[in-house]
Amino acid sequence: YDNNTLAALERVSDHKDQPGKGEPRHRYWAIRAKSVVLATGAFERPLVFPGNDRPGVMLAHAAERYANEFGVLPGERIALFTNNDSAYRAAVALKKAGAAVVAIADVRPELSPEMRKLAAEAEAEIFAGHAVVATEGGKALSGLKLQRFDMANGTLIGDARSIHADCLLMSGGWSPTIHLASQAGAKAEWNAARQAFLPPKPTQSWIGAGAFTGSFSTAEAIAEGRAAGLAAAGGPSAPSVLPVVEAVPGDPDPAPVFEIRAKGKSFVDFQHDVTAEDVRLAHREGFVSVEHLKRYTTLGMATDQGKSSNVPGLAIMAEALGKPIPEVGTTRFRPPFAPVSIGSLAAERFGDLKPERLTPMHDWHLANGATMYSAGLWYRPMIYGHAGETVEQAYVREAKATRESAGIVDVSTLGKIAVQGADAAAFLDRVYTNMFSTLAVGKARYGLMLREDGLAFDDGTTWRLGEQDFLMTTTTANAGKVMQHLEYFLDVIWPELKVHVTSVTDEWAGAAIGGPKARQVLAACVTGTSVDNAALPFMGIVRGEISGVPVMICRLSFSGEMAFEVYSGAGYGTHVWEALVEAGKPFGLVTYGLEALGTMRIEKGHVTGAEIDGRTTARDLHLDWMLSKKKPFIGSAMMDREGLIASDRLELVGLIALDNLPFNGGAHIVEEVDEANPHGSIGHITACCYSPALGRHIALALVKGGKARQGTRAHVSDPLRNRFGPVEIVSNHFFDPDGSRMHG
Repeated sequence: YDNNTLAALERVSDHKDQPGKGEPRHRYWAIRAKSVVLATGAFERPLVFPGNDRPGVMLAHAAERYANEFGVLPGERIALFTNNDSAYRAAVALKKAGAAVVAIADVRPELSPEMRKLAAEAEAEIFAGHAVVATEGGKALSGLKLQRFDMANGTLIGDARSIHADCLLMSGGWSPTIHLASQAGAKAEWNAARQAFLPPKPTQSWIGAGAFTGSFSTAEAIAEGRAAGLAAAGGPSAPSVLPVVEAVPGDPDPAPVFEIRAKGKSFVDFQHDVTAEDVRLAHREGFVSVEHLKRYTTLGMATDQGKSSNVPGLAIMAEALGKPIPEVGTTRFRPPFAPVSIGSLAAERFGDLKPERLTPMHDWHLANGATMYSAGLWYRPMIYGHAGETVEQAYVREAKATRESAGIVDVSTLGKIAVQGADAAAFLDRVYTNMFSTLAVGKARYGLMLREDGLAFDDGTTWRLGEQDFLMTTTTANAGKVMQHLEYFLDVIWPELKVHVTSVTDEWAGAAIGGPKARQVLAACVTGTSVDNAALPFMGIVRGEISGVPVMICRLSFSGEMAFEVYSGAGYGTHVWEALVEAGKPFGLVTYGLEALGTMRIEKGHVTGAEIDGRTTARDLHLDWMLSKKKPFIGSAMMDREGLIASDRLELVGLIALDNLPFNGGAHIVEEVDEANPHGSIGHITACCYSPALGRHIALALVKGGKARQGTRAHVSDPLRNRFGPVEIVSNHFFDPDGSRMHG
């Protein structure tokens, strides 16, 4: 591709009996190179003659590889048919492997002494100036027919002669593998001597070597490969002694013979069964362009994409047109060079379709004792357990330590969307229930979104980084849905707004530090800015550096503690995280996971997806203070419908277990317990935990007329898990209800 970009396919598990869990079959690589050496070799071409598709007829080089690389003989009595010198090397190799080489038919009337010597070494009878005109046999080759051939005018002379053979090897010359060079953007050039298309002059930074350039001898390949490698790497081109090549040098130029016209079907493309007569029919039908020829006959459309058949097909078309091959031209080589599995392009996983999204600090978490679990699309730390600790013991310790000193949690998974443009502020006023156009640059604000039907959709903070530049954060689970929501309204409802939204979740690494000593931890490692109350008030934003890395810090909290979110480029995430952890050691900083995070948010009474479940309104969640009366917004026209403002709607409350036993998520709340016949549900638990701050088992719940019930008692009814017991209904703000700890 452009700018020296190459695509590669790694065969990861094709060779394995049993791939590892989630291990792909193939892996796609994008390689961006400063310089490239193309030494891709050449493909041997078949000859076109009647019966050339019979089982037992194959390319000479294929048979040579079978013998040399795999120790397999393709036949016991082997004949060869060629228009060039390379077939003689194959004859010698097969003789050494134990086959009887019975004949070499060569369309050229005169052969070099070197080739005659190789034929003698192979103990093969030479038929110079002859061609194969037919093959015999059913499901296997049993023989072939030879006839004298006049290469000058392409005519056959005299009677045919039969030869008994069970394998016929053909060699019609070589086509350099110039596909990558062609894809790089230039037209291939015809070389009359080589009877092949050679690579064009480079349009990008690549260097060719060996058979790719039309240099077919081993000595040339070694010399050109060394020179190309040194040039690409920028090394010195000092002369050196090259290896001695013992192979007999052959003439690299084949005879310009591609087809033997005789009675019977002669195949050009063996995979799509395109015959020489099909090509001539295309000419008679008026398909004179090489591109039309390809589409009419399907020549070169099979799995090898014309690697072996294109040149013979072009030669036959050129003869029919009465034009030389270069005037007929060749089709443009397009990517991919080899078949690419769809799975390698789509994803790397196999057998487990759910992707594993990992934060920049994932490896650090594993190395430092984190127990990971799936949270939405991401893998996040659940706890950083000590030896012998249960999950509850670990999160209680982490939450307690955070409230006593300081704690740090990975929040890289929060959805992050850049909202930019001249109308960005006006757009956010329409998206959020509260006002954002009045937000000062360098400040953040908590916002709530509604769906068009007036129900709560998502919440999060949005930071104003410039007059026309906002960074929106969303809940982890709803990041994709919010992005779709924004794009829909910009594309369909308000296309006139000059706003551009970009998902930047993976561009940022985030760490949240909370607790009474959180500011001291930051002050110990942040440079370039102060983090005191004057420079960084609540919901303020500053920019600075941590350990030489630019960071953006916003003071906000969802835990009830003074807290800060620190964002850096994703590539520096682990570096900044480690610097924060090191700076926090003198202050007793702990790392905590999602269990402690959830515990502290329940204690504070902050809502998440468990409460914003698609059935609740802003009033149900006591967020009606965020519903602006100064502007319309998405959902404002529908949020006051009769059913959404009824007094008996489920409203957010807090629960305290009076028997101090654990709650279960989803358990029902009832006014009176009836264990034998559970009924009369007035609500359900959305989230629960043991609160180290209160020393009690607590929960958040949605209860009918919940606000009016605060201070009363009810019961939990969970018959499936046999949990029944008394509860007190209280405010959802268990901890720091006045915000004094959070504001500092």
